Amino acid sequence: MAAGIDKESLESVLDSLKEFARRELNDEKLLAWDRKDEVPLDVIRRMYGSELGIQLLFVPAEYSGLGGSTFDVYRTCEALAHVDLGMATSVLATFLGSDPISVGGTPEQKQLWLTKIAEEGALVAYGATEPSAGSDLGALKTTATPVEKDGAVVGYRISGSKQWISNGNIADFYTILASTPGGPTWFVVEKGAPGFSAGRQEEKHGIRLSNTAPLTLDDVYVDADRLVGGVEGQGLLQAQAVFGYTRVMVASFGLGAGWGALDRAIPYSMERIQGGGPLSEKQGYTHKLIVPRVAQLEAGRSYVEETCELIDATHGMQGQYNTEGAIAKYMCSEAGNAAAEASIQALGGYGYTHEYMVEKYKRDVRITTIYEGTSEILEMTIARDRWQLHLKTRGQYYAERARELDAVHAKDPKVGAAIASHALRALGELLERCRSARLTRHQHVLLRLGELIAFAECAGSFAKRAAAAAAGTRNPKHDARFDAETLAALSRVFARDALMKVVSDGLRWVAGAGGLADGQVAQLATAIDLDGAWRAQIGLVEDMDVAADALYGRARRAS
Repeated sequence: MAAGIDKESLESVLDSLKEFARRELNDEKLLAWDRKDEVPLDVIRRMYGSELGIQLLFVPAEYSGLGGSTFDVYRTCEALAHVDLGMATSVLATFLGSDPISVGGTPEQKQLWLTKIAEEGALVAYGATEPSAGSDLGALKTTATPVEKDGAVVGYRISGSKQWISNGNIADFYTILASTPGGPTWFVVEKGAPGFSAGRQEEKHGIRLSNTAPLTLDDVYVDADRLVGGVEGQGLLQAQAVFGYTRVMVASFGLGAGWGALDRAIPYSMERIQGGGPLSEKQGYTHKLIVPRVAQLEAGRSYVEETCELIDATHGMQGQYNTEGAIAKYMCSEAGNAAAEASIQALGGYGYTHEYMVEKYKRDVRITTIYEGTSEILEMTIARDRWQLHLKTRGQYYAERARELDAVHAKDPKVGAAIASHALRALGELLERCRSARLTRHQHVLLRLGELIAFAECAGSFAKRAAAAAAGTRNPKHDARFDAETLAALSRVFARDALMKVVSDGLRWVAGAGGLADGQVAQLATAIDLDGAWRAQIGLVEDMDVAADALYGRARRAS
């Protein structure tokens, strides 16, 4: 396993980041920069300097970095987003920009460019997206024409446009995806190259502390040694190889921003008196606005941690966990948005004003459902991959995952594994009905299956995490916000929600897409055990009480 740095070193990094944020990134400054749509470049440079050196965690040790693992990166990305998602995006952009080099660069290219990031604090931008291509990297219009001398290619002339480029105006060098005779290829282009320019900074809805700008390349010449990997046509493979890794980073942003908003709403409710008592003592507040959002965030975290461990166990970014990265990002970005929205509601009129941070968190976290793959693209990615697994295993993929959770339940019946197992078995039944009725010809059905798959798999992951917490076998660098008992209660809360989503929404879309005749509805309801799903809801409010008590530091209620 790629262990990365040790627990004490990770905690030192996180503590240093929190201390830097306390001194340099207080609410007053963050809100002022946000109002002015100002990127605090000097502060970002200091984060990359000797004062903090945040970039070192992301760079391998052989290139003067700390060589942090995927797990280390997740914890750090969450902490960055908890402070400010715009500045976290600037950090992400540098390492997204360097990923083609990390994955596909020659040894000489890695030594040159990754060392520049570590030792010089170089900022990088990732130039893939184009005005008319969006997320379709295969629809490139930017071209790189070979320049030959004495029959050998000595360089390339690049022409085209890029859109929505984070760090576009402030990067020191850029990785640019362009079409060559051999196919899509990455090139390194340095700031100030003749013919290369960045446009006006975009005025965005959120993450206004990050720089986003279009790029124009007008016959920009680069030497042949700027072709990443030295071979044309490897660009899409190099991009796809890191989707699992980069989407885990964005998932971490959803966690950080979502928790950032909730960490404002929770103390507010302890101070705000309404109807003779604090809001924190009213279920209408805690059980509607807070606890469900916490359960969804922590379910997403469980999947993030599981995916990080899988990536680290296989030495990183080779693309085999792209679907897991998609599930992690989908769940955490949607959960972060929901948590920020609930936090605005929780603060009432105050939450709707610019002077309170929850409003800013909501505008900021919205981007996590768009960049690095929209939620809709992720739903399609998830559904297509798991659909293929369902077909290859003759419908047994989720049955096997359910049996694994049955074993977890046998060892610890308190963590919600049986409920999650029910959700996975029902999911398998629904997929089989979709196969027999050819329902995946409807794109919307496929998208909705992606959502159900994400919820069901996260329920299973959460149950395993809660069981590991009870057994004391969690990753030593895990997030330690909750104790084992609280995690078990939150896991049961989320598993019930996931189960009801699978059976209710699944039945709805199978019927709605024409997969059931009138007399077959009851038959499928029996196959997915709809009655059992309702019975599984017994104890829900009691578990929400346990979670609320933990969130507000109250004594445990007698069961």
